[in-house]
Amino acid sequence: MASIPTLEGIRSSFVQTSRLRQHVLRSGKEDAIPVLFIHGNASSSTFWEESMLALPEAFQGIAPDLRGYGDTEDLIVDATRGFGDWVEDLLELKAALGISRYHVAGHSLGGSLLYSLINADSENILSVTLLAPGSPFGFGGTTDEKGTPAYADFAGSGGGAVNPEFPKLMAAGDRSSDNQASPRVVMNAFYWKPPFIPAREEALLSSVMSEKVGPERYPGDMAPSENWPNVAPGKYGPANALSPKYVGDTVDKFLNLAAKPSILWVRGADDQIVSDMSMFDFGTLGKLGAVPGWPGEEVMPPQPMVGQTRYVLETYQAKGGQYQELVFENCGHSPQIEKPEAFMEALIKHLKENS
Repeated sequence: MASIPTLEGIRSSFVQTSRLRQHVLRSGKEDAIPVLFIHGNASSSTFWEESMLALPEAFQGIAPDLRGYGDTEDLIVDATRGFGDWVEDLLELKAALGISRYHVAGHSLGGSLLYSLINADSENILSVTLLAPGSPFGFGGTTDEKGTPAYADFAGSGGGAVNPEFPKLMAAGDRSSDNQASPRVVMNAFYWKPPFIPAREEALLSSVMSEKVGPERYPGDMAPSENWPNVAPGKYGPANALSPKYVGDTVDKFLNLAAKPSILWVRGADDQIVSDMSMFDFGTLGKLGAVPGWPGEEVMPPQPMVGQTRYVLETYQAKGGQYQELVFENCGHSPQIEKPEAFMEALIKHLKENS
């Protein structure tokens, strides 16, 4: 049923909820302990298939395509709600599948989303795995470990922070390697550390290109700004939902939860997407001279994404929670694909300790 061929042992189906028709991949026995896998931006549930199949018999894998991605019904993401649309979609999916308590793992954008999901459902979450997660303060336009915005209008984040050639080539179905902004080149340069090429390169490329593209989808709209780099967040689509403008009190709520599930934070040492010098952050690009007019380190430094996550998780631990940071050397943005055995060993240990 999936538009992208799945591995043997993965079941594809559609689940109708009160919010949308959601495409879901599943593995294992349906009466086993659920592990909910949430994919990142410019990807889909396809990125989790090997991990799902490697789960022990005591666990089942459930990986939905989020709103705006894959084979799920094509509905707009209201970015002004932050991660609200996705969180409510997931809670409705959970209800439709009859899930009570569960583990959850999120990759990249899916990791960013988990802070909001935990806030909404912490009492039912057995454990959390953050895999190369975006900053808890959002992506772009913040200056220090506490998420202070560079500008009041959050310039430098949102839909305008996306290279417009990338979604344009996605929409055109470009599978070539002829353009530095082509989905294949971006995937192989940044999703993992070169020269690594995954065995399922074509399926993963199809997954990248399955994201819905357009001014109300990806990259979304944008607003003009008097502040460098002269673009501020708009109101629609995933890139705007990731903006610090719409994070609100997510971090404060997370830090003050009564029920604090144990967290495993896994990242690659050579991640170029989520790092303290992200190649997708205007602060970094300005500092490197790739975008002219940079106002300097004091105004718009590279966003300390890893530092921000560590600050929030250390505060979470100081307030009674538990977390572990695990860094894989010679690894980029997708440890579950680049280092599958090591990742699954850590994940399974985390699941068993918290079941």
